[in-house]
Amino acid sequence: QVQLVESGGGLVQPGGSLRLSCAASGSVFGIYRMGWYRQPPGKQRELVANIFDDEGTTYGDSVRGRFTISRDNAKNTVYLQMNILDAEDTAVYYCNADVYTSWVRTRRKEYWGQGTQVTVSS
Repeated sequence: QVQLVESGGGLVQPGGSLRLSCAASGSVFGIYRMGWYRQPPGKQRELVANIFDDEGTTYGDSVRGRFTISRDNAKNTVYLQMNILDAEDTAVYYCNADVYTSWVRTRRKEYWGQGTQVTVSS
């Protein structure tokens, strides 16, 4: 009942910046956690950043200090500002959300977006 739609991926040069967005739609009564994971070529999926309903955040070690996650609760949207991009940031980036499915917040369900390609290259 929930869809996550990512946008903002593309090709950027090393040192450049890019902003990803992910909008949740459907039966969203609240979001406990929403964030980003990525999967570089030939590697396992790894945490990029998460933001929680208490506004707490987590970041992967490789992106801390360069990436910033934020959200717009009114739009059920999360953003990932990526700065000082490096070739090692090349990956498919996946939006992920743990969504409340009722107003009383007794149930949650996790959803994944389709992924968006980020390529950092000269």
